[in-house]
Amino acid sequence: MKSSELILNRDGSIYHLHLHPEQVAPLVITVGDPERVAKVSRYFDRVEHRARKREFVTHTGWLGKQRLSVVSTGIGTDNVDIVLNELDALSNIDLENRVPKPQPTSLTFIRIGTAGSLQEEVPVDSWVASSGGLGLDGLMQFYQAPAMQNHPLVAALREHATEQWDFPVSPYFSEGNPDLLRCFSQGFHHGITATNSGFYGPQGRRLRVPLRQPNYLDLLQAFEFQGKKIVNLEMETAGIYGLANLLGHRAVSLSAILANRPSGTFSRNPERTVRQLIEHALEKISEGT
Repeated sequence: MKSSELILNRDGSIYHLHLHPEQVAPLVITVGDPERVAKVSRYFDRVEHRARKREFVTHTGWLGKQRLSVVSTGIGTDNVDIVLNELDALSNIDLENRVPKPQPTSLTFIRIGTAGSLQEEVPVDSWVASSGGLGLDGLMQFYQAPAMQNHPLVAALREHATEQWDFPVSPYFSEGNPDLLRCFSQGFHHGITATNSGFYGPQGRRLRVPLRQPNYLDLLQAFEFQGKKIVNLEMETAGIYGLANLLGHRAVSLSAILANRPSGTFSRNPERTVRQLIEHALEKISEGT
């Protein structure tokens, strides 16, 4: 692999994350907010390594007998593309010789993030474990991922939208890991998560600029595929699921619901809702997820 494709820093660490292979664990919690990394690692029994470069913060340590890392991605699937590819490279590429390792290592990714609900019955301060990610962000269109791009759900969504929505970005769909989803069944709503490329227009929010598709949320809210609805909107899940599946890793996305779009409500105590989700996820990890 050419130095322009696999970029390393002068100390041999991977370019954006500034990590060496031994500094990351095979179980990785991803969070969007860099400040949330410390809010997760404060529960660790021991932190053995800390790194920071730009919005990418990493703490690696131990929770009981489980070694794990928590890494901030920043917002959006553009950053997810960087983080998952570089974490995979740290585990599965011989960085010195720039060749893939003969026996790949499968990583586990658990996203702990926030989202807005599309369904009134999924209230603020509840939690969602995403059965799959509907990508409206375009990331998987840059990879050879025909199963995601041509998934039956995508065809059903196009038929559902008919001429009301012309899809400014071609959708894709990728599923979460079923074993991990079973670990996060009790206490969670389950369904499809829509991943968008922005927070305002791409999520149907209008401030001063008119929207191209003013009925966008109504179309998503009314969609159902094999008994599953689109329950929430956010900006990372489909990219995490897509890349994890392409690279041979396991992933689950957990969201604290801070806004309910149909009711127009927002959490009065978002910090508490996120903290409780962190604590619950770490409890499951300590049990051997």
